[in-house]
Amino acid sequence: MLTLYHAPRSRSTRILQLAREMGIEDDLDLRITQIPRRDGSGGRDPQNPHPEGKVPLLVHDGAQVRESNAVMLYLTDLYPESPPESPMGRPVGHPSRGAYLSWLAWYGNVFEPVYVLHVAGFSHPVTEATFRDVPEAVARLSEALAEKDWLVDDRISAADLLVASTYGWFSEMIPDDPRIRDWVDRCLSRPAVTSVIEEEMTR
Repeated sequence: MLTLYHAPRSRSTRILQLAREMGIEDDLDLRITQIPRRDGSGGRDPQNPHPEGKVPLLVHDGAQVRESNAVMLYLTDLYPESPPESPMGRPVGHPSRGAYLSWLAWYGNVFEPVYVLHVAGFSHPVTEATFRDVPEAVARLSEALAEKDWLVDDRISAADLLVASTYGWFSEMIPDDPRIRDWVDRCLSRPAVTSVIEEEMTR
């Protein structure tokens, strides 16, 4: 059994969007949970087994998988042919497997940290040496999208949904780069993405 602990309008939203994109939403037992919000609302839900009270948390036959990039990798490996016309993962042995893993890891190790630090107004030589900064992250995206339409190869992947999701939250920070803007628009305007957002706005 697959159980997804999910808080609407949070980081776990992109997991639900991926599941819908893959056509596996019916395989998920969705558990709506509360989390502490930046505006002071919400709170930790004792029914959520995540060790930090966060989302997403995927539980598969008792095994816990947390962190968005890990959950996305787990699901795309578990359903390597979903959807059949354009799978969202790249399985072991696929020529783009290395790029797929790298972009998923880059999101958590570099992209999200530099944007969180930027939004918080924090700047320090140690963080810049470790994570670099927003301009360098943007340059990395621009370089990748100058070569192809998607990050990994010539087809969309879960890595595109993951990285682009940041700009769904911070639309004012979408770089003034036509390649990136076009890519963000293509990612965020997909029916699986917009329909989940629309549904969550009514919760």
